Amino acid sequence: MAALYFMIPVAVIVVGLAIWLFFWAVDNGQYDDLDSPAHSILFDDDDPKHLAGVDKANDKQPEQDDPRA
Repeated sequence: MAALYFMIPVAVIVVGLAIWLFFWAVDNGQYDDLDSPAHSILFDDDDPKHLAGVDKANDKQPEQDDPRA
């Protein structure tokens, strides 16, 4: 019985920590884009048309000439 007086507050603290950690991850964008990283492994790094996982609004890369043009 004495163990319950210790284990219940510890369990409440662990659940509270897990909830806080989940909301912290959501606020920091950890769950924003789950598909692009999984698909980016399929593309070549040298391909200029490969834009998976690149934020178009913050794209600061210089424009590259297409060698096929």
